[in-house]
Amino acid sequence: MFFVQMSGFPGSGKSTLAREIGNRTGAVVVDHDIVKSALLENIEETPIDLKLAGKVSYGIDWSLVEFHLSQGSSVVFDAPCFYEEMVQKGTRLAEKYNAAYKYVECYLDDLSEINNRLHKRETMISQFASFHSEEDFSSTLENSKKPSNYECLLVKTDQQFENYIEDVMNYITA
Repeated sequence: MFFVQMSGFPGSGKSTLAREIGNRTGAVVVDHDIVKSALLENIEETPIDLKLAGKVSYGIDWSLVEFHLSQGSSVVFDAPCFYEEMVQKGTRLAEKYNAAYKYVECYLDDLSEINNRLHKRETMISQFASFHSEEDFSSTLENSKKPSNYECLLVKTDQQFENYIEDVMNYITA
């Protein structure tokens, strides 16, 4: 059993990779954007603040991650990892349920390609459609939090998916 904590900014390829890991291994994929978008879409009478929606949706995400790990299922958590507490919760839950902890960061430092990917995808209500400045992009690029006690895999997603998927699968199943 494993717990994969995905990391990377919007458009870096996290969701594509998370889904493929789930398809190949049978792991449950918990997608933060699906949870947050469902929360935002279903509160029509009383709109919810975006910051509050983020906090509540992360609470739901972690409850789902813990539930599936407690049932003996491998889990892939598809969310950017911009907060130290994300890493702490992930490593703690993996240890609690005896799951191998794996951290996979998708990395792409080409703003033009990121915006191209963001424009091509079907955008959910919780997602943004593009980076508006090089400064916002650079800040986001440098903000991923990584565990210090675990081996992390950095996946450069500027190449064809087929060129790195096997390396990712070998890392996860090792």
